[in-house]
Parts: sequence; structure tokens; C-alpha cells
Amino acid sequence: MPTATAEAITATAPALMEVLPRDLSSYREGNIGVPYVHRFESGKPGPHLLVNALTHGNEFCGMVAATHILDSGIRPKVGTLTVSFANVAAYETFDIKDPFKSRQLVHNLNRVWSAEQLDGTEDSPELRRARELRPVVMAADHLLDIHSTAQDVVPFWVYLAFARNAEMALAIGRPPVHMVMPNGLGSGVPLIQHGQHGLAGSNAGASVVAECGQHFLKASSDLATLVALDFLAHYGLIDKNTPPRGPAPQRRFELLETHVIKTPEFRFARPVVGFETFAKGELVASDGPNEIHSPCDDCTILMPSMTAVVGKEACYLTRPI
Repeated sequence: MPTATAEAITATAPALMEVLPRDLSSYREGNIGVPYVHRFESGKPGPHLLVNALTHGNEFCGMVAATHILDSGIRPKVGTLTVSFANVAAYETFDIKDPFKSRQLVHNLNRVWSAEQLDGTEDSPELRRARELRPVVMAADHLLDIHSTAQDVVPFWVYLAFARNAEMALAIGRPPVHMVMPNGLGSGVPLIQHGQHGLAGSNAGASVVAECGQHFLKASSDLATLVALDFLAHYGLIDKNTPPRGPAPQRRFELLETHVIKTPEFRFARPVVGFETFAKGELVASDGPNEIHSPCDDCTILMPSMTAVVGKEACYLTRPI
């Protein structure tokens, strides 16, 4: 069976750079005392929604959606709307010659949302920003965290296996693919799992990630903007004014295993970009002396790593549900 080297995987990076960073300095001040956070209150009863962008600095679709909301003067008819840009420090380091490097500075901002890390003594730009954003996240009833993917794969939702999350994502209907986490991500605590958002039976509402497509494609930014508007309309903060769409078949996958790269020798058993399937027991990857085998038939791989970076997630192994 052919082995996919790190170089071969990296070679699948797209040549198209349809969306590039824009200057966000005019959004820095915000209006609640937290940089790059903007809040608008309707003065009428209703839920508090948070639309969060740039958890990773090179995922531009969320930036496009958030600036669209702010630049268009969208304001909630009921409840409260908060729009935030998370890791602007990483975003500002973007270099078109190495477009994946600005994902983070030190820590993955989407893995540090445990009380242990936020209340601990470790320091980094991402941990400082997470501590700064902590009350913003905790104040939200419903949370949409907008992301994108390194590979050009079908967009999908990611959420904990709570009915409140599934109901919202299914009602919105796009993207039509769902990765459902019965026990969390397995490699750290993401923003959507912080505090009450990660508890079954809590008073929290929906808390979801929308993976909107490849980082630098215009279609990803277009989808992110539509999903953000759908999210606001679903809870009645704005009128439903996004383009009509026919019903799309919904595909749902349950997260079975998360594998983190342990050695620089990590290799996939065959070239992958995401959504490939494996038979039960089939070799998925090797990581130094360790082998990763498919735990079931029709095992579907999501978000495979493009390079062998120790400590980074190698892939998510899922099954259709």
C-alpha cells in the first residue's frame, strides 16, 4: 500500500488564494471594553447570540462573515448580538508565502478552554486572549464559532451530542454534514465546550462550529456569511432574508477517535484529504512504531493533518449515524 509522505500531503495545499486578510484595526476598540468585541442590545427580550470569528488566524471566512455583519449595520430586533474576532494577533502575522503558519502563535486557541488551563499559570498570547474572552463566551446563550479547513472538502458542523445543538444545525440545514461528538473532542477543550456550553442539561443553548470550506476560497466566506445570517434569523434576531434553498439530505457522523501526532515519522497509509472511508481493521496511518487502524467498517476520516507536526491532531475517525 502506498505511503503518503508529509511532502505529498503538503502538495495538496491549494494554489488559489481568493480571500486575503484585510486591516481590522478599525474594529479593535469594540464597545464592551474587550478588544475586537462588539455587542448590540435590542432592548427587547430575547436570546444572547455570539458570532465568533478567527479562532484560528488563517481562517478568513469567519472574518468575512463578522465584518459583513458589522459593516452592514445589522442589529438585533430582539435579544442581544455579540460579534467577536478572537485571535487577531495570529491573523496579523499572515504571510502569503506560508499561508498556514498564522493559524496560531503558540497554543491552539480552540483547545485551551478548560478551567485547568484558563485558571493555570501557563502563559501565551492565546491563553491571554482566551482569558480575556472568557466572560464574552460565558454571557452567550447560543454560540456560533466559524471555522474553515486546510483541504477543500465539503463543509460541516461540529458539535457536542446534545439535542439543542442538533436541533439548531438541522433546522438551519446548511452545511448538510454534521460531526457529532459524544464525549468531546478528545484533544483539548474547544470554545464551544467551555463552561455551561459543555454541560448536558444546562441552561445553555446551542454551541456549534461551522467548518465552511477551504480557508482561502471565496465560496467558504460566502457560506460563512450565509450561515451566520441563518443563525441570527433562526433565533429571531433578524428577518430571514438569505437566499432560499431546497431541502438537502443531512449526513451525520459520530466521532469515535481523535489521534494526536506523536512522532515526526507520522504518515497516512494512503493520500487523504478528508471523508475517505476505511474498512474495519484497515491501516489508516503509522506514527513511528504505532499504527492507527480503523475501528469499524465505513470509518470516515475527517480533517487529516497536512503535515507531521508533533502534538497536532492527526485526524478524526468517525462513523456514519
